[in-house]
Amino acid sequence: MITITDKAKSKIEHLMQDSQLGSDYFLRVSVKGGGCSGLSYNLDFDNEEKTGDQFFEDRGIRIALDMKSFLYLAGTELDFSDGLNGKGFNFNNPNASRSCGCGESFSV
Repeated sequence: MITITDKAKSKIEHLMQDSQLGSDYFLRVSVKGGGCSGLSYNLDFDNEEKTGDQFFEDRGIRIALDMKSFLYLAGTELDFSDGLNGKGFNFNNPNASRSCGCGESFSV
């Protein structure tokens, strides 16, 4: 399961509204190979379910993960920062043994 902070929820809702996405859209969170630590996070909006998708809902936000990503991201908290030290979504992933300085990639 992935959880979402209040700040992340607000930003996701704002992005969906700005993009004029309907209620059939959900947040797709995934992991792909790449980045300086080996794996990188990916966020996108989607409205098509894929075979093997795992669905969760937190704070009214529907989240989809493919099975591979679920194995790497179980227990992760998605946060959003708009401070001086960096702006964007942050993944607090308890499964990551190491992450890069920018926080966009990790390894297990």
